[in-house]
Amino acid sequence: MGRAGRRLPALAALFYGALAALVLLGVQDVMFLYEENRCSMTYMYEYPEYLKIKLPKKTARRYPAYELYLYGEGSYAEENKNLLLTGIPVLFLPGNAGSYKQVRSLGSIALRKAEDVDFKYHFNFFSVNFNEELVALYGGSLQQQTKFVHECIKVILKLYRDQEFAPSSVAIVGHSMGGLVARALLTLKNFKPELINLLITQATPHTAPVMPLDKYLTDFYTAVNNHWILKAQDLRNLTTLSVAGGFRDYQVRSGLAFLPRLSQHDSALSVVSSAVPRAWASTDHLSIITEDPKKRMSVLNHHFVRHPAKMFEENPEAFTNLTGAFMWITVKGSKWTYSVYNDSDGKYFAFPLESHRKSYSHVYCENSMLVRKYFFNVWSCFLFSFLFKVVMLKLPDYPSLSHIVIQVPPAVGNKYTLGCEFFKEDSRTVQLPVTHLFSFGLSSSKILLNSTGLIYNVQLQHFNQVRMLQRFLRKPSVYRLHIPWSYEDSITVAKVPSLAEISAKLHIAQPHDDSSLPQLIIYSSPDCQYEVILKTSLIQVLGQIVRFHAGAFPVYIVSNILLTYGGQLSTLRSTGNFSLELVRTAKPYKVEPLISIVVFLQGFNWFREIWESLSLPEVDAAVLSSQDAWFPLVSLILFLFGTGIAYWSGVFFSTSLRLFSSLWLTLIRPTELQKDKLITPRRLCGMIPLALVSWTTCGAFAVLIIYLQYLFKVLKGHSKETSQNSSTHTVKAQSSVDSIPEATQSPSNNKTLAEAVNSLKMHITILNLFTWIVLLNLPSLIYWLKNLRYNVRLDPDPCRSTAVILVCILEILMNSSTSEVKSSKLLKIAAKVPLPLSVAMLAFGRMHLYRVPHFVTFSLLLHVLCCFV
Repeated sequence: MGRAGRRLPALAALFYGALAALVLLGVQDVMFLYEENRCSMTYMYEYPEYLKIKLPKKTARRYPAYELYLYGEGSYAEENKNLLLTGIPVLFLPGNAGSYKQVRSLGSIALRKAEDVDFKYHFNFFSVNFNEELVALYGGSLQQQTKFVHECIKVILKLYRDQEFAPSSVAIVGHSMGGLVARALLTLKNFKPELINLLITQATPHTAPVMPLDKYLTDFYTAVNNHWILKAQDLRNLTTLSVAGGFRDYQVRSGLAFLPRLSQHDSALSVVSSAVPRAWASTDHLSIITEDPKKRMSVLNHHFVRHPAKMFEENPEAFTNLTGAFMWITVKGSKWTYSVYNDSDGKYFAFPLESHRKSYSHVYCENSMLVRKYFFNVWSCFLFSFLFKVVMLKLPDYPSLSHIVIQVPPAVGNKYTLGCEFFKEDSRTVQLPVTHLFSFGLSSSKILLNSTGLIYNVQLQHFNQVRMLQRFLRKPSVYRLHIPWSYEDSITVAKVPSLAEISAKLHIAQPHDDSSLPQLIIYSSPDCQYEVILKTSLIQVLGQIVRFHAGAFPVYIVSNILLTYGGQLSTLRSTGNFSLELVRTAKPYKVEPLISIVVFLQGFNWFREIWESLSLPEVDAAVLSSQDAWFPLVSLILFLFGTGIAYWSGVFFSTSLRLFSSLWLTLIRPTELQKDKLITPRRLCGMIPLALVSWTTCGAFAVLIIYLQYLFKVLKGHSKETSQNSSTHTVKAQSSVDSIPEATQSPSNNKTLAEAVNSLKMHITILNLFTWIVLLNLPSLIYWLKNLRYNVRLDPDPCRSTAVILVCILEILMNSSTSEVKSSKLLKIAAKVPLPLSVAMLAFGRMHLYRVPHFVTFSLLLHVLCCFV
């Protein structure tokens, strides 16, 4: 090989190494670079107990793996052992691989809250044991879980039937996939919607599955979401709240946890947890259990959207009596600050509005270090923490208001600061353009604010990251990133002096019909200078790509491997290794332009009609492009990332095989691999039982067995090749010593060795492809193993038919060689088919991962036919 030929693999390794490094940077941003964990652990005050509820025999026999429990602790658990329940029933549904014991956090806190009100109201928390099934990855049991929950609701309500005021409905709290199962209840034919009055979901992927690994999972999602869209009118009496986990939840990104927006369904609310401070701070959460859906929605908005610093009031009084012998002080200026420490006298501060209406549009007040129950008890205010609260009123909205009065209670032992100002909105609003996406942080957009007031509003345009520099600060600064089209605000409190970095990343893309701008609201100090620097963070852009599209990585990786496989078939007479063929054949311009053309043509009615007449499925790329205008560029980046991952996974795979074959060679002396027919009675005896195993038990189990058998075969072949190479080198060295002419060496041996090497390279590529099929089918195998004691046959099985075909194909391929394929009439077709299959895989598999094995199986089937035709 020449110098240029040796340089090419080195450059390719460097390029694909850089791509793999970019992927790792994105993964690092998703997994580790997020805000600190401000959640506190819940502790049990007494030993938790789970009382198993006896189910009807028919239900227990139909669902042997599932159970229903009642949570309790201490004396409360002892009292409930006779099941004479008097509380409000709440049913907890765990999620993917979740335990029924997760209910203890909710149950224990609710019990403490009930004790605070002398059990005037209290909850009975029930929990369902789903046997910790992997329902986020295997959808075959979702319908079964839904039906079981329906039976549980009926059993729970029967426990209360002897009460004077027996409840007719339950509240449901669903974590992760448990929230989707709760929504699916409404799709059951015999289910009565009035059995549920409140549904709260936590980190539930509502819009789409995180990993669409089987058809049952995607069909379940389609059925649930279509029902909620078409039957939205019937859901008005059901109040639904979805709480997303924010950026700390790397398993379910928050964008998936937002419920579909429907104008006719006004009783649903979706929020991100970072925008919900002190959700459990007050005890009036008991008022959420009411028969009035409008009141339930008001309570949810009170706590999860407005989050004011006071208890919920259904009909707040229009008038408030200002009692107490406090001093009255009139404040006429447009700006006012009041600081006090250990003051024993209370005061009223009155602000006349008539003199300010012509010059100002808003009034803003804030306080810090003040006991929350005494401040701003008339109007709604925004609570950032227990130490900082603000209120802002738009004066034109209160034309009849003559004064604003602030009551300041005695502050014995307390220190606090109050501030108010009147201002014109235009004077405190600035727009700041953000640097381009491809600036990679090398350029920035800046603005300097010489603060003379208490609040500023910086409107951001197409932002990625905000970096703020604070100077001359005398108090902690608070920044609120407000996203107007969704409830995903985030709040940052910066110490002094400090350089505060705020990551401005979206959970939900801006709707096409929404022209509002994100806002960075700075709650400032009048004597401070603020420098706002906007930069594009490359690491966080990569993190967003990984966060939104990591589930599609297997499609791009397998597509690259399939292109490499086709390249090896086309050059069968001089088969290169996997890495060299990947460099030669895996090019994005072979795949991406074709998909973009199809997406473009689908914008025309005539093309859509032809497409539908052929009964072709919807192109995933078209759906993703409609959701994000940048998707074609993102898809190109994902393809390159997939190439880098495929390259280094191939290197790792080949190196691992080499190491294991060396170990095999050390332990066991290799034997001659006998060349035999592709189909023999012995191989049929191995093929037929595996096909029966696939059909009668679990398809993924048969796939794993044939994979291990293939792997064992390749290891033996690799060790044999290593042994023959070492023997050849020994013979050559001995011939040189003895001056034996090289022509006397048998050319047939060299030809046989070269053929064995080429066959081995082809087998390694096929095994690499097949590894991803095994990984994609692994969840159904795990589910089957966990439920083996209940049923030997996995039903439904997402890969039963595919497994039978793969068993037959691989039993033949593992015994084939390149010599049998070289002379085939179908070789040219088999070598060209992987390219259109790669295109089809990216077109139809990004949102349907279960289709990937079908494309690979078809390509391998053509390879088998080449062995005979």
